[in-house]
Amino acid sequence: MATARLDYIAPWWTYWLHNFPHFNFTFQPVDNTFRPGEASYHQSLVFLACISAAGLVLSLLLLSVYLTSVCCCRKEEEEETKRPDSCCVSWTAVITGLILCSAVGVGFYGNSQTNDGVYQLTYSLHNANHTLGGLNSLVSSSLGSMEVGLQQHLNRLDEIFAARGDYVQALRFMGQMADNIIRQLTAMPDLSKAKVDLSAIADQTDYVEYYRWLTYLLLLILDLVICLVACLGVAKQSRWLLTMIMVFGVISLVLSWASLGAGTATAVGTSDFCVSPDKFIANRTKEFLSAEVTHYYLYCSQSLPNPFQQSLTIFQRSLTTMQIQIQGLLQFSVPVFPTAERDLLGIQRLLNSTEFNLNQLTALLDCRGLHKNYLDGLMGVCYDGVEGLLYLCLFSLLSVSAFCAMLCAIPRAWTLITSRDRAYDDIDEEDPFNPQARHMTFNPSRASHVQSFCSYSSSLDSQASPHPPPQTAAILPTSEYMNQSMLFGGNPRYENVPLIGRGSPPPSYSPRMRTTYLSMTDAQIRHFGTDFQQV
Repeated sequence: MATARLDYIAPWWTYWLHNFPHFNFTFQPVDNTFRPGEASYHQSLVFLACISAAGLVLSLLLLSVYLTSVCCCRKEEEEETKRPDSCCVSWTAVITGLILCSAVGVGFYGNSQTNDGVYQLTYSLHNANHTLGGLNSLVSSSLGSMEVGLQQHLNRLDEIFAARGDYVQALRFMGQMADNIIRQLTAMPDLSKAKVDLSAIADQTDYVEYYRWLTYLLLLILDLVICLVACLGVAKQSRWLLTMIMVFGVISLVLSWASLGAGTATAVGTSDFCVSPDKFIANRTKEFLSAEVTHYYLYCSQSLPNPFQQSLTIFQRSLTTMQIQIQGLLQFSVPVFPTAERDLLGIQRLLNSTEFNLNQLTALLDCRGLHKNYLDGLMGVCYDGVEGLLYLCLFSLLSVSAFCAMLCAIPRAWTLITSRDRAYDDIDEEDPFNPQARHMTFNPSRASHVQSFCSYSSSLDSQASPHPPPQTAAILPTSEYMNQSMLFGGNPRYENVPLIGRGSPPPSYSPRMRTTYLSMTDAQIRHFGTDFQQV
């Protein structure tokens, strides 16, 4: 009993893509019917890819203008602030990294979905190709048996039974039945053309899909590596890493726009096919299949009659009649003509094999097998395949956005690193409050001067304060710095923690520090030297 047809319903995203405007190179609208053999339809798909090329040119132009403005305005920014704010650069780097990582995740999913859909399509094509090959093989085998094998046996039996007219008449009748079978088999549609088409389509699709999958995989890995290296370059504040990221970022931006154009054109073309696949297949097979046969396999409805049923019935009846004739000849002619037994048994074996071929042919000609392959292929390419292409287009858009933001943020990061280096280069090495003082060579003579001056400062402070300043226990760079702090007032409100080792700027000087320095006599200045001339 035939089963009801599983209806194919195109997904909504194929209708959305199918409604994209189709224009040729002269900006004339083109019919969006899937017609891969026409040049105008090819131009409409290339036109969609060229839109991405225009986006690439526009994005590169805007980036060039932005980078030029950053280079030209750098001097003005340096006059306004010595060290630019790093908050914007940091947040831009974080957001760009998140967008790029999300894009890579979406890309991996879309690449896998597209590959699964194409694999399901090619698997269905190979199954259908195997079915058509089996049909051609069975028809050819049955024709060869009837035209060659049976005819040889009948010719030899005709010589053996020449003396018996009734037996010869039975042989003539079997020849007529064989002719009926040959006519029915010859009337079968030649499916070798469809077999060649399906085989070529499956092989070409496998070839293209492999390189498409590999290309997207390499692009995804490249984007992920660029994201990781960019984070490393910002963290280590490495100029050469940032320079390398700038170069590869531009390359990835170009590749992302190219993948967006190719993905969009492919998705739109595939959607044009998925919206009305029956019409396209009917037009492609009308050269070697009748409309009745094509309609039977495309729709496979229980109400549709099998176009091969009449031929198969005649085949079966003729074969049954021939088997009855052979049984009668074996029963009555062999006792009289023993030499005819060998040919009669040969005809019987040939008819049995032909009956087996008939049963297989009947099963393969049923629409359910080929129609299932047809539906599986459509589900694979129109659901998983087009859905994966949409995710790949989303990956391309996210990558374009991330790389544009990255290319805009890298010059800011470069300026930030340059300003930091300049700020450290401007520090005076003779400044006693220099954070790099711990790297300088310790001078004991200078330490003695500091102690002597601290003694003088302590004597002055003891007259105004009931608590004398504490004495240093050891002559170390940190103690030296503390003594200098106590020298200029000893007030913890101004200096109570050594600055050496924490990279802080020089402290502000209190009024007492200035008064103490101004109260020094010329003799004391000559005694202590020029250690504190810069105070």
